[in-house]
Amino acid sequence: QVQLVESGGGLVQPGESLTLSCAASGFTFSTYVMSWYRQAPGKERELVARIGKIGVTTNYADSVKGRFTISRDNAKNTVYLQMNSLKPEDTAVYYCNAFFPRVYWGQGTQVTVSS
Repeated sequence: QVQLVESGGGLVQPGESLTLSCAASGFTFSTYVMSWYRQAPGKERELVARIGKIGVTTNYADSVKGRFTISRDNAKNTVYLQMNSLKPEDTAVYYCNAFFPRVYWGQGTQVTVSS
């Protein structure tokens, strides 16, 4: 019933941009805080960006501030992550997350930044 379907990942060169999308269904999207997490090989999953229910409040990891932008469109039940000036250190599996009252996760999408 509940689905978080991610798209937009892939292989890019350093300095390029990608936009990830997460299409949600099966729950009341507009009542959930939405986040993007990532997990690189050998590292724990970390919070990349978070956006409030109506898209006013945002939070970012220090490592991506000024480069990444999270946004949401409640009419489309979709959350986005625009990633600019990508670095090899951004290589990870990126996960879409919905929080409270339940926790939902997407399947993850691979972003690889390599020259």
